Amino acid sequence: MTKIVLTFGLIAGAIAAALMWVLMRLVNGGTVNFDNGELFGYTTMIVALSMVFFGVKSYRDRNGGQIGFWKGVQVGLLISLIAAVCYAASWELYYPSIGSEFIQKYTAHYIDKLRSDGTPAAEVEKAQADMDSFGEMYKNPLVRFPITMLEILPVGVIVTLVSAALLRRREVLPAEPVTA
Repeated sequence: MTKIVLTFGLIAGAIAAALMWVLMRLVNGGTVNFDNGELFGYTTMIVALSMVFFGVKSYRDRNGGQIGFWKGVQVGLLISLIAAVCYAASWELYYPSIGSEFIQKYTAHYIDKLRSDGTPAAEVEKAQADMDSFGEMYKNPLVRFPITMLEILPVGVIVTLVSAALLRRREVLPAEPVTA
């Protein structure tokens, strides 16, 4: 199990990291804006975390073509955890190049959106103070790293549950003979 979890976790992490870097370049270049950035971000996470499905399937194939739901959850969560660590570590490598500029741009966008939506001034001021406080807190890598992991882990849990539920059934992509 260790080899499968490490292999598929590292592949998922590499895909998530690479797609995140590409997406950040697109956001910083203005090709993708903050309004649809979340959609693109979570889509890239689902693409990367598709490796959870293939990892659970690989484990099932190597174990006589069957896997229980909870074993599938275990394999999938471990793959997701490795992918999340890779994703967060990649953000830590990328973050110094954009520094607080990204947080400032996002805060400005968020506050402008509140104003354009007609949010009362007192609420806008409170949101600005909250965002400024978050920006200060986010400068600390011991805070930033777990926050970044929490971006991708819920997606990994959902993909894991779906994968484990589907793959516990033998008729879903039947096991292929393993050679080697």
